[in-house]
Amino acid sequence: MTNYKLLALNVDGTLLRSNGRLQPSTKEAIEYVKDKGVYVTLVTNRHFQSAKKLAKALKLDSYIITHGGAFIADNLDEPLFEKRISEEMTFNLVQVLENFKCNIRLTHERYSIGNRKKIASNLLSKSILNTSDSMFYPVQFVDSLGDTLRDEPVSATKIDVHFSKEDEKEEAEQLITEAFDGVEVKATQPKKLEIVQKGLSKEYGLRMLAKHLKISLEETVAIGDAEDDKGMITSAGLGVAMWNAPFEVKHAADWVTRSNNHEGVGYMVKEHFRKQQRQEFLRKIKIDR
Repeated sequence: MTNYKLLALNVDGTLLRSNGRLQPSTKEAIEYVKDKGVYVTLVTNRHFQSAKKLAKALKLDSYIITHGGAFIADNLDEPLFEKRISEEMTFNLVQVLENFKCNIRLTHERYSIGNRKKIASNLLSKSILNTSDSMFYPVQFVDSLGDTLRDEPVSATKIDVHFSKEDEKEEAEQLITEAFDGVEVKATQPKKLEIVQKGLSKEYGLRMLAKHLKISLEETVAIGDAEDDKGMITSAGLGVAMWNAPFEVKHAADWVTRSNNHEGVGYMVKEHFRKQQRQEFLRKIKIDR
């Protein structure tokens, strides 16, 4: 049986219930697996400060993988790894995007900045403003992002773009894909695009952290629920999908656990890791041999 040394957990839809809260059983399961000497990390699209708050609630002092793999750190000031869209490319992308009727949001580990252009009010409130980010993460909106970036350049970890019409989204996606070699455009929703550095993903971030920890991916358990978790689920030694995950994600997994609202993480961790001895004990046996 493989001796797993690293546990990677997606946050929204996996670790947290649909109401955004942690279940006591999930906290207990993470304490349980930490006590066995397993390194626990979070892998999320959230910005670092939001993810770090959750890590503290779980009593994790480990490196966490944030911004979809673009920023890995255990504290804000000393990142282990960061991968950004350059200031020049961020500016050029904004120049192109501002020709469309869309809301643009640039994310950074310390703040985010977006334009005030009005699109469908329900979409705007749902996708842009419905966030608790501003409680501990400066969120600024300006009339013209292009003008703002001329004075204060930004090297973004990610650019989120929300369109009022799906055909405009498709036109912008094609234009950016053809004109910009160094970025990857992801159509995550019918009227939304995410733009990141080429090759960036949660899987990439997990590979970088595992390499730093000198742990192979075969010794890693990855748990997720979303389409962008599929890469890390398939590359991990044990890939686990939540019951609430899309069919394609569940099909790619080695194990399908309960949903995020039914203690899926806690159930899987307790069921699997109860069979595994503490890392310290396993090392002692190896030395004694």
